[in-house]
Amino acid sequence: MSTHARPLADWLAAASDAELADLFAARGIRADAPWHDFFDAAEALLEPASLARMLPQLTLREAIGLRSAADGVDAGAERAGLTALALLRPDGTPYPPVLAVVAGLQIPTDAGGDPPTPASAENAAHAAERAFTTVTSLADLLLHARETPLALLATGGISAGEKRLLAEAGVPAESIDALLGIAVDADLVRADGRKLRVSADTEHWLHAGVGDRWGRLAMGFLRALPRGLRRDAAGWPDLSVWPNAHPWDPTWPDRCAVLLERARLLGLIADDGSEPDWTVPLRERGEVDAEALTGVLPAEVDRIFLQNDLSAIAPGPLAPALDVRLRTIAARESAAQASSYRFTVESIAHALASGETEDSILEFLGSLSLTGIPQPLSYLIVQTAQRHGLVRVSADAATGRTRIDSVDGHLIDAMAVDQTLRPLALSRVGASLASRVGRDTVYWALTDARYPATLVGADGTVLTADRHPATTGPVAVIADYSPLLARLRAQQGPDADAAWLDRELEAAVRAKAVLQVTVGMPDGSTRDLLLEATGLGGGRLRGRDRAADVERTLPVSSIRAAFVVEQ
Repeated sequence: MSTHARPLADWLAAASDAELADLFAARGIRADAPWHDFFDAAEALLEPASLARMLPQLTLREAIGLRSAADGVDAGAERAGLTALALLRPDGTPYPPVLAVVAGLQIPTDAGGDPPTPASAENAAHAAERAFTTVTSLADLLLHARETPLALLATGGISAGEKRLLAEAGVPAESIDALLGIAVDADLVRADGRKLRVSADTEHWLHAGVGDRWGRLAMGFLRALPRGLRRDAAGWPDLSVWPNAHPWDPTWPDRCAVLLERARLLGLIADDGSEPDWTVPLRERGEVDAEALTGVLPAEVDRIFLQNDLSAIAPGPLAPALDVRLRTIAARESAAQASSYRFTVESIAHALASGETEDSILEFLGSLSLTGIPQPLSYLIVQTAQRHGLVRVSADAATGRTRIDSVDGHLIDAMAVDQTLRPLALSRVGASLASRVGRDTVYWALTDARYPATLVGADGTVLTADRHPATTGPVAVIADYSPLLARLRAQQGPDADAAWLDRELEAAVRAKAVLQVTVGMPDGSTRDLLLEATGLGGGRLRGRDRAADVERTLPVSSIRAAFVVEQ
């Protein structure tokens, strides 16, 4: 047992529950840690492995403070924070195990701090264009994830297959990882088991203007910055500080490069490292001002050209809310300053399944088009709408099974023999089909097989199905240390000295260590003995007296002090 754990155990016992919870969270302690009392906690916090996990998290200022304390110099402004992390004693000196781990670690001599260089008009324009591209590319990614959640690998990333599908949906392949990181930081996607799903806020973000979209991403980036890149007030330090922000973290160079790439994609820094005007409020005050950014972007349009070949052309960046709705009705073919879209039977059927109707589609396109609605497009919409709903899927209240009805008997016959629907185990019930599979599962299976299916409620009303609802779970589960703290407090007795002595003796017996024991004599004097500890029980310590070469049994209540003698 480390004798250095005793002072820390006393400090932990005197700390409040809130202070302990903050300490355990900062040190990455599990809420189910198998600690019996504060002595266990102190020993665990001073273990070399625990300290090695903590040191990479220290900021540059904290590392300088700890290095100074290790060299016998006061840690200065960082003293309180390092004490709260159980790295310094209350008197500002490091615990010996901390000294051993810190020994040999160096502090970078170049701490940076050079002021940022304002971006030229040309570089700022390029940064704004890149920010606009990032916003639109992320919208493509989220629209894809809204329809089909992304499968996560065990490492937390997405597979090459998922990246290929995203690239086919218009997301730049080389930026997918960075875009996903930006989306996670802005809480637009969340991990839900082994899937990455859109969050409840995603729909609002998709319909917002480009300035609001960018502002949310920029604030998400700011909030997700690690401690070493957060200023006390708000914002972040100059870029010259970033490479040394966590000097004792061997992974920091790679992490820093990832963060700089995200900042570049968001237009917060130009290609040459200079700073556009719209970055200054965010860096200095933690405030978003998107006007300077949107002022150099091309104006959004709210009209399109509908053409006889079932395509649509937007003569400029289409307003996001209009673009999102149009893409539920038509498939986008190209994305640039002038985007193109194409209407197909499948795209219109998808819109109808999402809650659109023939009238709502025609009204929307009519309000959007500069050229009216061409006759081929109108005919396609009407014909698809007439066919949609021929197959009605409902739950039979009497049998509990899923029921499939249609006025078109040929469709019933086709579904009954369709091999792709065999997992549904469809059976004939008069002019209908029945399945033991759930209603929603049957509906989506029919939809995937391109049957004009519609969900119907018990009262016959048409329902809108949401195949992949947004996740509303918490971004991160906050550890609850209440049970652990209650267990530690329950063992917090009034006689800490006796409890500590018992632990020292138990550890010495387990290690068969040699102890120097100070024993209180009946006349009030004390005597020192050198014992090789062999057993402890019944309130007595047994051991071989090295000097007299005899076995002794000492009442623990008579032992005033004991410490291990190094061999």
